[in-house]
Amino acid sequence: MTDMDRYLHAATRDNTRRSYRAAIEHFEVSWGGFLPATSDSVARYLVAQAGELSINTLKLRLSALAQWHNSQGFADPTKAPVVRQVFKGIRALHPAQEKQAEPLQLRHLEQAVAHLEREAQQALADQDSPGLLRARRDSALILLGFWRGFRSDELCRLQVEHVQAIAGTGISLYLPRSKSDRDNFGKTYQTPALQRLCPVQAYIEWLKVAALVRGPVFRGIDRWGNLSEAGLHANSVIPLLRQALERAGIAAEHYTSHSLRRGFATWAHQSGWDLKSLMSYVGWKDMKSALRYVEASPFLGMARLTEKSLGE
Repeated sequence: MTDMDRYLHAATRDNTRRSYRAAIEHFEVSWGGFLPATSDSVARYLVAQAGELSINTLKLRLSALAQWHNSQGFADPTKAPVVRQVFKGIRALHPAQEKQAEPLQLRHLEQAVAHLEREAQQALADQDSPGLLRARRDSALILLGFWRGFRSDELCRLQVEHVQAIAGTGISLYLPRSKSDRDNFGKTYQTPALQRLCPVQAYIEWLKVAALVRGPVFRGIDRWGNLSEAGLHANSVIPLLRQALERAGIAAEHYTSHSLRRGFATWAHQSGWDLKSLMSYVGWKDMKSALRYVEASPFLGMARLTEKSLGE
């Protein structure tokens, strides 16, 4: 691989590369299309997949085809008027409500963390090292994910050497790259210590029992209590979160890793944060992204209006 190839490769996120690769394979192998493609073949591909794939998936397939043609020096067929019109028609005839993760409510966060603390204390009494490690790890991951509004991949890429935590004060977390940092400048996130449900104390307690001094913050733990050298995979955050919630007696089938991010955004919105402050704290660049995560409650505004009226 040449230096140019290496830099071009680094410019695209691994998840995006995998998605684009799968999209191109689907177009060529599964559907039987030819590359370079014509605008007519792309339009027919959209028509064939319209009843099977979601609008977002079709958009990703078009992006992958556009990227392949641009990188190979061919004209981009996805920009042709016929493709745009077909896609517009599909969106009109196949409307679909966007599925969103259930936001983790503060009371459920409190319930889960309290249960994890009981698990940790029981593990200490039983000298159960694996149980203690899992309880401390899960508590730190859930609290950091919630109060910092992190995505699962951001949690899994945290490195011990990039985190500074001071008990009773706060925590500073540096990420060299993230989805919201398109130019890979790196960004430092900070969160204060709290009296309750404190992410700083949870992080310190996890590092203490895990004896970590460098490398990934959150790792796999085997049945004997051995820590993996590698960090958790982003896909493992969903089962980890659901299992922790279920052990605390919370129905968790509708929760995903985005539930932590949406939960914080909902809490902040209902606590009176203005949208600009929320966007700055979480790292959203545009209002549309922020509004997708905020749990809009039509009854919240009605309740405030009623309270105001009764006060008068």
